[in-house]
Amino acid sequence: MIRPSLVRSSVLRMARPQFIQQRRTFSTPNSVLRGDLVQDLYLRELRAYKPPPLKPSDSEGHVQKFSAPKAPQSPDEGDIAQDLKAYENQQVELEGQAASGKSGAAEESWFEEEEDDDEEHAAAAH
Repeated sequence: MIRPSLVRSSVLRMARPQFIQQRRTFSTPNSVLRGDLVQDLYLRELRAYKPPPLKPSDSEGHVQKFSAPKAPQSPDEGDIAQDLKAYENQQVELEGQAASGKSGAAEESWFEEEEDDDEEHAAAAH
């Protein structure tokens, strides 16, 4: 008895197209093996190129000459001694203390309290 899977595999093998691999049997010329002739010439010329040496005068016209900026002027020093004396003699003012010779004025409160909106809504609901 022949198994059906064996029959099916043999039929599939017969139905498949047979690919024949063709191999090159002739010899190739040397130019194909060497590579591209133009590429070889280009690489040889590129390796042989030597850039011209740079001279110090080459940058003229492309770069500006450096000049140091002027030193800044110092502020007026004529009144510094008087300003320092006035600062040292100045009365020190402390917050919360009354200045000498003045009565202690009550400080104003800059804090503003918000009105309770809940009480207004409750009164309006009744």
